[in-house]
Amino acid sequence: MSQTLPEALAAFHPGLPLAVALSGGADSTALLLACAEKWPGQVRAMHVHHGLQAAADGFQLHCETLCSRLGVPLAVRRVDARHGRGASPEDAARQARYEAFEAIPSVEWTDVAIENIAIAQHADDQVETILLALSRGAGLPGLSAMPACWQRGGLTFHRPLLAVPGPAIRDWLIARGEAWVEDPSNADVRFTRNRIRARLLPAIEAAFPHFRETFARSAAHAAQAQAILCDLGAQDLVALGLPPRIDGLQALSRPRQANALRHWLRQVHGTSASKAQLDELLDQLADCTTRGHHLHLKIGRGFVRRQGDTLEWHAA
Repeated sequence: MSQTLPEALAAFHPGLPLAVALSGGADSTALLLACAEKWPGQVRAMHVHHGLQAAADGFQLHCETLCSRLGVPLAVRRVDARHGRGASPEDAARQARYEAFEAIPSVEWTDVAIENIAIAQHADDQVETILLALSRGAGLPGLSAMPACWQRGGLTFHRPLLAVPGPAIRDWLIARGEAWVEDPSNADVRFTRNRIRARLLPAIEAAFPHFRETFARSAAHAAQAQAILCDLGAQDLVALGLPPRIDGLQALSRPRQANALRHWLRQVHGTSASKAQLDELLDQLADCTTRGHHLHLKIGRGFVRRQGDTLEWHAA
């Protein structure tokens, strides 16, 4: 069910002190204002300067002005968010932001220890993420969309606004007479997420007015199903051993083999297989009926090969 921003903050109980990721846009501006009011003196802000556009200095100035008015300590980190050839610019910027966030415990705010960070992604962002996953043919992990809380690099990240519609956040700011900075790149429909926001969401809302709630419910179902598959994969790996035995895998159904192999690659080796790679691995696994059958396949960032009665993965 959709929430108002005050309702979302009333239900938000992070560990304190809390850092808020502040871009200067409407969403993060509203989140910082609400958090600073709820926990005076217990909130810090962090702005990541990507340096990718001329407007970036204006984002920083807005953040500095806002934090000065609120009495919230602000840390600014400049990062190199340029993307490599063939890489997504959004993914490169996201990775640069998280690397900056993960540096917080060692370099920021020596008066307090920060272990919790709030990020202002909201209900519309969640829908966009699900639609992107669908467009890419994603499985349950992608359709689970963005979690409300997760851990990375020794920090706990929170998304307290995932049930709040984007327009409601802007209405809240306007009612308070608060300003924010519009990112010019948000209007650039060369980016898939922007096309979804500008063209697809209005059409979906016209046809399905409660789409935010129903999409969120589907994402929650996907996340629950994925959690069950992870539990099953972990149980199967205990029985199969590490590295996994070929005969044990062959005793499982093909879907269960795929799940166990995904879990092994992800949890033990930190890599993943494409659908084509995994299908080929399963086909080769079925053909491993003699000790002399050779198996050596490109999987993720390395190779899976047969080593006697087991499968082994090694980096490329």
